[in-house]
Amino acid sequence: MALLSVEDLSIAFGGLAALSGVALEVNEGEIFALIGPNGAGKTTVFNVLTGLYRPTGGRITYAGEDLLRLAPHEIARRGVGRTFQNTEVFRQLTALENVLIGEHGQLRSSVWSAALGLPWVRREEAAARRRALGLLERFGLLDVAEVEAGNLPLGSQKRLEIARALGSEPRLLLLDEPAGGLNPTETRTLMELICALREGLKLTVMVVEHDMDLVMSISDRIAVLDYGRKIAEGKPREITADPAVIEAYLGRDAADA
Repeated sequence: MALLSVEDLSIAFGGLAALSGVALEVNEGEIFALIGPNGAGKTTVFNVLTGLYRPTGGRITYAGEDLLRLAPHEIARRGVGRTFQNTEVFRQLTALENVLIGEHGQLRSSVWSAALGLPWVRREEAAARRRALGLLERFGLLDVAEVEAGNLPLGSQKRLEIARALGSEPRLLLLDEPAGGLNPTETRTLMELICALREGLKLTVMVVEHDMDLVMSISDRIAVLDYGRKIAEGKPREITADPAVIEAYLGRDAADA
């Protein structure tokens, strides 16, 4: 069953078409990869899904609801979480504080109720802290909970950003180049983590990634963009054998591998 449906999605910037007629369906519980050359429109898709960009045409349905009618914070509250291509941790805050910020949108308390120190607010904050510490433990970051995020190595920052995204308790998690800048060992750890998250938290995952070993290893299905258009969609084996994909992105060596 499709959790996310994208129909005829188009967007232009200054007359330049970034996406043209893109259609996708992401099923509940699957890992769906979006690949293509630099500038193909992959991150633009994520920015539209999260409300950062408004498309010039098309329709997006998420869990039966029109996503384009919602503001970014409303989309997050509906259960869409994301990471960014360039790691966007709050560098001067601790790892724990970063995850707590991710949880903020799910809390009921306001500035005024927090200032009054109401008992239910204190209970909610304590529960949020327990959940945040649990996420840090899941990501192997519990021992650096009080370390400023900017002092962590890149691999740890990447995991922290995913933990922060999970703080909002998403149903759909969008990962934008999660393996960027990681070494092979860190990438293997990330692959295992993404699969474990899908199974353990019953997540649906969309991933934009250039690391084809990661993409082919974890994805149930893959869509390929080129110049803002979808040129192929299918299972990993089908994508690696598609002539249009080989020509536009993978290259002959990938097809022969």
